[in-house]
Amino acid sequence: MGLASVLGMDISLDVSLWEFAALAAAAVLVGFSKTAVSGANTVSLAVFAAVLPARESTGVLLPILIAGDVLAVLTYRRHAHWPTLWRLFPAVAGGVVVGTVFLMWADDAIVRTSIGAILLLMAAVTVWRRRAPADGAEPERPSRGARLKAPSYGVLGGFTTMVANAGGPVMSMYLLSAGFRKLSFLGTSAWFFLIVNTSKVPFSVGLGLIDAHSLLLDAALVLFVVPGALIGKAAVHRINQRLFEQLVIGATVLGGLQLLLR
Repeated sequence: MGLASVLGMDISLDVSLWEFAALAAAAVLVGFSKTAVSGANTVSLAVFAAVLPARESTGVLLPILIAGDVLAVLTYRRHAHWPTLWRLFPAVAGGVVVGTVFLMWADDAIVRTSIGAILLLMAAVTVWRRRAPADGAEPERPSRGARLKAPSYGVLGGFTTMVANAGGPVMSMYLLSAGFRKLSFLGTSAWFFLIVNTSKVPFSVGLGLIDAHSLLLDAALVLFVVPGALIGKAAVHRINQRLFEQLVIGATVLGGLQLLLR
C-alpha cells in the first residue's frame, strides 16, 4: 500500500513507505547541503530520480530546494557578495530559457548525460586550477579572471538548474574558482539559489512539472529539510576550508558520475 493511500490522498505520485523514507532522507540532505556543503544535494537529486519518474522528480524536488534556500538565507544572509550575484543573474536567466526549451524535446537519457558531463568538466577544471587556500580573511571580491568567467558559468548554472535542479555543483565550482571562502561562499550561494529557484517555478508549472499532486507530496516532505539545515549549521564551523572545498568537489564528482552511469 502506498503512502498516499495511507494518508487518504488521491495523487498520481503514489509512493510506498520505504520510498517515502528514502525521499525524506534526501530532503534532510537538501537542508544539510544548503547550510554546510553546497553541491551535496546532487545525491538528493539522484534519490528523487530513482524513486519517482525522472521528469516529475524535478518538479517535486524544486519546492524542497526552495525551503532549504530560505533556511540558508536566514542563516547566512549577511555574508553574500551582491556584485557577484548581479553579474551572474543575466547569464543565468538566459540559461534557464535555454534549459526550458531543451526540456521540451530532450528525453531523460540525454538530460542525464549532458548534466553529468558538465559537472565532471567543471570539477576537472576547478581541480586543475586549484591553488592552496590562503589562511587570511575572506576576499572582498572575486578575481578579475573569475569575473570574466561569470557569463559562461551563469549560462551553465541556469541551464543545469532548469533541466535537472543540478545548478548547485556548477555554481559551487564557480565560487571556489573565484576564491570565495566558506561563509562568503554559503551566503552568496544561498541568495543566488533562493532567487533562481523561485524564478523557475512558473517555468516548471508551465511544463507540467509542478501541480497539485506534486505539491501534496512536497507538503509531507518539506519538514524534513529543517533538521538537515540545523545539522549543517552546527557542522559547518567544524569543517576547515580545505576540507570544505574537498567535500564540495567530491560531491560534484559523485553527482556527475551518478548521472552518467545510470
